[in-house]
Amino acid sequence: MKLIIVSNRLPVTVQDDDGKITVSKSGGGLVTGISAYLKEMNTAMPENAGHQWIGWPGSSIMEKRKPAVKEILLKEKLNAVFIQEKIMDKFYYGFCNKTIWPLFHCFPAYTSFDPEFWDTYKFVNEQFCEEVCRHIHRDNTVWIHDYHLMLLPGLIRKRIKDAKIGFFLHIPFPHFEIFRLLPQDWRKEILEGLIGADLIGFHTNDYTKYFLGSVLRLLGYDNNQGEIQLEDRIINIDTFPMGIDYEKYRKLADSESVTEECNKIRRDYQGQKIILSIDRLDYTKGILNRMQGYHEFLEKNPEWSGKITMIAVTVPSRIGVDKYNQMKRNIDEIVGKINGTFGTLIWTPIIYQYRSFHDEHLSALYKASDIALITPLRDGMNLIAKEYMASRSDNKGVLILSEMAGASKEMIETVIINPNHIEDIASAIKKSLEIDENEQISRNRIIRKRLRKNNVMHWADSFLISLIDIKNKQKLFEKKYLDIKIRKVLTDSFKQAKKKIIFLDYDGTLKHFYDEPKHAEPDKELINLLNTLAGQSGNHVVLVSGRDYKTMDEWFWEVNASLVAEHGIWIKKRGKNWKIAKKINNEWKASILPMMNNYSDLIAGSFTEEKDYSLVWHYRKTDKIHGEIIANELTENLIDRTANMNLQVLRGSKVIEVRNADINKGTAVMDFQPDKNYDFILCIGDDWTDEDMFKTLPRNSYTIKVGMAKSYSRYNLNDSGEVRTLLKELINE
Repeated sequence: MKLIIVSNRLPVTVQDDDGKITVSKSGGGLVTGISAYLKEMNTAMPENAGHQWIGWPGSSIMEKRKPAVKEILLKEKLNAVFIQEKIMDKFYYGFCNKTIWPLFHCFPAYTSFDPEFWDTYKFVNEQFCEEVCRHIHRDNTVWIHDYHLMLLPGLIRKRIKDAKIGFFLHIPFPHFEIFRLLPQDWRKEILEGLIGADLIGFHTNDYTKYFLGSVLRLLGYDNNQGEIQLEDRIINIDTFPMGIDYEKYRKLADSESVTEECNKIRRDYQGQKIILSIDRLDYTKGILNRMQGYHEFLEKNPEWSGKITMIAVTVPSRIGVDKYNQMKRNIDEIVGKINGTFGTLIWTPIIYQYRSFHDEHLSALYKASDIALITPLRDGMNLIAKEYMASRSDNKGVLILSEMAGASKEMIETVIINPNHIEDIASAIKKSLEIDENEQISRNRIIRKRLRKNNVMHWADSFLISLIDIKNKQKLFEKKYLDIKIRKVLTDSFKQAKKKIIFLDYDGTLKHFYDEPKHAEPDKELINLLNTLAGQSGNHVVLVSGRDYKTMDEWFWEVNASLVAEHGIWIKKRGKNWKIAKKINNEWKASILPMMNNYSDLIAGSFTEEKDYSLVWHYRKTDKIHGEIIANELTENLIDRTANMNLQVLRGSKVIEVRNADINKGTAVMDFQPDKNYDFILCIGDDWTDEDMFKTLPRNSYTIKVGMAKSYSRYNLNDSGEVRTLLKELINE
C-alpha cells in the first residue's frame, strides 16, 4: 500500500536562480508532523513502506527546468504541482487567507468574498486533481490536508470512484451561522468537495459537530454517530486531535547544547520570572490581548516590578498583507507603551523579538521560562502548547492556555482562560506565579504522559486505521448491493418458482419521500407496474405500509394485492375485508397525543398524525438542525412516558411513531405464511419498521434494504427508482 500525502506546499521549497536549482526544507506544524510520521513508518515497515508527497514547490519553475526539478524531487519521493506564482498569490493570499482563514476562525469582518479568488481556488484544486490522479493506483491511500484543498476529494472521486481518500482539516470548522456567510454556491461546493473523502477528520468534537450540522442543513444528509449515508457509499466524520513528535522535543530539551543555552537565558534573567509568549504574526493568535493582559497585571501588581520579564517572540508571517502590517504596528506600539510605562533603567518588562528561531533556541526558551502564555482567539489545535510541555522534562512550568485552542480539550490541567477577557489573562498570570513547584510537577506529569501517548504517530495511525475501517464497511455493503450478477440469480429464481410472495413497503421504497405525506400518492406508472406484477400467475403481492387503512384503500383499490396498514395492525387479504390483526386498545392515545401536539406547536413545519392505533409526529418540513434536536428530545420524553405501557417508540425517516409493541410488520408477514410453502419470497423496505420483516422471514428469502444503512436484509438497493427497475425486470421475465 502506498500512502500519497497531498498538501498545498511540499515539505521543501524549490528555487530556480539563473539555472541553479536549490532545495530547502519548509517549516510548519503539518510538515513537521507528517514528516515525523513518514520517517517512523519507513523505519518500522521498510519492506511495506512507500509514500509520495504531492504539493506546490514554493515558486514558479520555468517550463524548460521542470524535468530537472521533477528528477530532483522524485529522489525524495516528492511530486510537484507546477503553478505560476501570480495564480498561487490569488489562491493562497487570496481565497485561502482572505476568505477561508478569517471566516473559519470566526473573523467575518476580515473576510473577502471576491469571485475571482473563488475561481482561482477552484482552478488550483483542479490542477492538484490532475497531478494526484496521475499517481493513484489500486490500493493506494490518498491523504489530503487542510483548507487549501477542500474541493480536491470530490474532484478525485468523480474520476476514480473507488479511490481511498482521507481528508484532515488543520484549522477550525466554524458553526453553521458563520459558514453560511459564504455565497450559496461556494459553501455547497466546499461541502460536496469534502464529502468526496471516505474519512474526514477534525481536531475537536466541536469542529466535527459543526461540520455535521452544516452538511445536514445544506446537503440534507443526516448522520448516525458520525457516519453519513450518501447515495453511493458510507463516509465517516470523526475527531483526531493532532499530536507532536514528543520524543523529538523531549530529547532536544535534554541535549547538551539546549541545556547550555537554557542556563544562559536563566543567568541573563537571574532573580526574575520569565513569561514566554511565542506565536507567528496573525490576528487569530491573540498577541495584542495577551500583551494588554500583561499590562493590566503589571498595573494591578506593582510588587512584581523588576521581578518578571516577558520574552515575546513574534514570527513573521504573510509579509506585505495590510492586516498583518497593521497588526505589527499595533504590537510595536503596545510593547513601547508597556516598557515606557513600567520599565526602569535596569528593567525592561518586555523583550520583544520579531524574527524566526531555530529549534534549539526555541527549546531553550521553552525550558527556561516559568510561564508560557498561549492565548489564541481561535486555533485549530496549537502545537506550540504541546511542544512547551514536551520540553519540560523537569515537569516544572505553568502553561496558560486559551480555551479557544483545540489543545485546551486535551490539556485541562493547564490554566485555561478566555483570551477575549483581559482581566482573565491578568488574573491567570498572577495565579500561575503562585502555583508551587509540587503542584506544577503533579499537573505536568499528567499532561506529559498524555502527550507522550497521543503523539503524532498515534494521530496518523488512528486516522489511517479509521480510513481502512470505513473502506471495509463500504466493501461490506458493496457485497450486499444487488448487482447484475445477484440480480440474475434472483430473477432466475423468480422465473422458476411456482408460488411467489412479494412484500413491498411503500414510502421510501416504491415512492420517494415528500414534505407533505399526502402528496405521495402513487403515480399511474406505479399502479400499472403493481397491477401487472400482481396479475401474473403464482404471484401474491402484499403492500405493507405504516399508512392508515383508508389511505391504502383509496390508493390501491384497483390493484389485486393484499394490503397491510399501520405497520401490521390492519390487514386486508386479496378479495377480503379489512380485519384487525389482534384486539388491542388505544386508550393510551389520550395521554400521548397532547405531548406530541405540544411539540408540533413548538417547531414550525411539524405536525401530528393520528391513526386508529398509532400516533405519528412528522418533521420533514422543519429546520434540519432544530428539527433533529426537538425530535431527539421528544423521543426521550416519549420513551419515559411509555416505559410502563405496552408501547413502542420508533424513529423512522423524519417521523416518530408510537404504536402497540405486540404488532409490527414482522407479525404481519407471518399472517401470510400459514402453510409456508412459497418457493420464492421477496421483501423490500427502507426503514427500521421493515427490519421486523427482514428478521422474521426465512433465511432463503430475498430481503432488500433501500439505502445503504445497516440492516438485517441480505441485499441493498440505492433508491426507489432501482426498486421499480427490479420489479420491471421480474415482470419481463
